[in-house]
Amino acid sequence: MSQSQFSLLSKERTIAGEGFNRWLVPPAALAIHLCIGMAYGFSVFWLPLSKAIGLDKPVACAQDISFFAELFASNCDWKISTLGLMYTLFFIFLGCSAALFGGWLERAGPRKAGVVSAVCWCGGLVISALGVYVHQVWIMYLGAGVIGGIGLGLGYISPVSTLIKWFPDKRGMATGMAIMGFGGGAMIGAPLADWLMRHFATPTSVGVWETFLAMAAIYFVFMLAGAFGYRVPASGWKPAGWTPPVAQANNAMITSRHVHLSKAWTTPQFWLIWAVLVLNVSAGIGILGMASPLLQEVFAGKLIGLDNVAFNDLTTAQKAQIATIAAGFTGLLSLFNIGGRFFWASCSDYIGRKATYFVFFVLGFVLYASIPSTAHAGSQGLFVLFFCIILSMYGGGFATVPAYLADMFGSQMVGAIHGRLLTAWATAGVLGPVLITYIREYQLAHGVAKAQAYDITMYILAGLLVLGFICNLLVRPVKDSEFMTDEELAAERKLAHDRTVAANTGATGAVVAGTATNPALVLFAWVAVGIPMFIGIWITLQKAIVLFK
Repeated sequence: MSQSQFSLLSKERTIAGEGFNRWLVPPAALAIHLCIGMAYGFSVFWLPLSKAIGLDKPVACAQDISFFAELFASNCDWKISTLGLMYTLFFIFLGCSAALFGGWLERAGPRKAGVVSAVCWCGGLVISALGVYVHQVWIMYLGAGVIGGIGLGLGYISPVSTLIKWFPDKRGMATGMAIMGFGGGAMIGAPLADWLMRHFATPTSVGVWETFLAMAAIYFVFMLAGAFGYRVPASGWKPAGWTPPVAQANNAMITSRHVHLSKAWTTPQFWLIWAVLVLNVSAGIGILGMASPLLQEVFAGKLIGLDNVAFNDLTTAQKAQIATIAAGFTGLLSLFNIGGRFFWASCSDYIGRKATYFVFFVLGFVLYASIPSTAHAGSQGLFVLFFCIILSMYGGGFATVPAYLADMFGSQMVGAIHGRLLTAWATAGVLGPVLITYIREYQLAHGVAKAQAYDITMYILAGLLVLGFICNLLVRPVKDSEFMTDEELAAERKLAHDRTVAANTGATGAVVAGTATNPALVLFAWVAVGIPMFIGIWITLQKAIVLFK
């Protein structure tokens, strides 16, 4: 196909004019991240899908059925453990696609990447709907898991480089605003999916495939709006009145030069930050996946006023009561995961990225190490508070790392470098849950009571944070020899279809942003993403309030 056929998506068409208001870019990023963030909320489909054939109760497969045979079985219901594999596919393909296509994104621009993300994520949901309709789980894996996972990766990194270039004065805050959308996607999408499934449910259908199609249509509209809302600044643009920091000893960790992707990922700094992210995320993601059973098994009867009743001694009705309370706990953790992305990333603009990660590791170590004694003392409030803070730092780690990379390697190729770094997420997505699950099972198999089964796990997770602290301590500024020369930078900017400030405006110096954009458009953009977020937060708070009754 000719370039003209794609001219609407070309990077040249997205370079902003002199009067563009940079505050239109964060809601565009949020529109995409709030949609792909539903990956976190996919567990809302597992229970209905586990009885898609039986409707009232699951139709069990033969006990000796192999995993391969189960992929193609159409006469029995899927186990929740089989459906849960979707999470692994999500984050493996998110990390891989971000790593593989990050360089392409820098040259193609965020708009084209956002459109491809929308096609993959929403197309994956449509394919999954077909898989549910014909009851073939492998089709569902291929749709949402593989193709949708590629869309997750492209959508996740699409705004990173753009936001960092628009907000050189507030790198952390800008990426925090966008990436908190990924954490908040499930907060909006899960209640929506629950409502849609109840709406579409019939005596012969649990309503999941219809819900997939409806959500694909809704998300496609929002994601396209976000993609076409992207604009990139001309090279050399800077906010009015802002002066880039002068290279001094006190800000040696922030460079004004740029490292090429081909060199960045071979530096020790890249791999140290990779390890920092793996260790921080592994500790948090394991807890996020086990939050509900953890609270129920540790506090058991105490959650409903029965102080000396263990989890196994509760009646079915009592277990249902504490499950409702645990759902509120999970929702509260999600809120802190979201809020932490904005709060900690914004804080990093003032105290620095390296110092922010030091806070994560030191405070996280203290909290993890204190949790067992807090649980044994029956301090439910402190237990909940400690985990809320931990999850805020889990989210904060995701939101702060793009700015950390931009500080170390410059902003020219930070999106591609960030894409490579997200292989750390795929690694942590396997390491964290496996670690916490298998240690728990080992403890229970050796006769440890459920209320104490997580003690050793907490101490091991605290140990991971010590390793993270050491890796962060070893991060130093990049050597001069690693940076691109002026000629190499000019060549890369030409390949990336960048336009300089002078070429874009006919003048040299900074361009003042925000003087010509209609303020009503900015307000509308923020309202469009703000209302769904507010509704999601309100629903989550209503569920979480049972913890404090």
